[in-house]
Amino acid sequence: MAYKVITFDCDGVMFDTVDANRAYYDDILAQFGCPPMTREQFEYAQMQTVDNAIAMLFPDPADYEAAQAHRKKNGYTPYFKFMKIEPDLISLLTWCRTGYKTAVATNRSDTMNRVLSTHGISEYFDIVVTALDVPHPKPAADPLLKVLEHFGIDASEMLYIGDSKVDETAAKAAGVPLAAYRNPDLDADYHIRHLREIKEILNGF
Repeated sequence: MAYKVITFDCDGVMFDTVDANRAYYDDILAQFGCPPMTREQFEYAQMQTVDNAIAMLFPDPADYEAAQAHRKKNGYTPYFKFMKIEPDLISLLTWCRTGYKTAVATNRSDTMNRVLSTHGISEYFDIVVTALDVPHPKPAADPLLKVLEHFGIDASEMLYIGDSKVDETAAKAAGVPLAAYRNPDLDADYHIRHLREIKEILNGF
């Protein structure tokens, strides 16, 4: 069955957000006199929602509430400049729009739409599903199921491009084929090093 919808994760797929997210969380930690994130903490934060990341960094309930209030007041906008759009993304999106529907399924929350508008790519997507739009974010299947429901398609008709274990788990739970981006350790239907390889996958149908 041919694919009809191409759905993208955000961090690590559409954008290299390592510098942006590290600066974001380290600045929050510094505000409360805490050291920068460890490698393990950062890897967790890259895959999870911001609420889960803050809960991990600030396990005390009072500290958690204070950190949440601080981040919501200051926002993510100052860190947009550290985000690097992935090579081939815009050319792939332009190509996809000629024959496919496109979507985003991400664990980002209130920052996602501003990220897209800041980088001038909002128009490339038919639907954007964030952690705020579903009862359970990834690794639950909810974000991908919401995209499927929006288009009224079967799971086999959508290709999801992700880069993390939570993407793998969500794709399996939803029954959606996964293209693993630069992560050979994932159990995926396809493995790619460059986004332009998606064209080769789609041209095979």
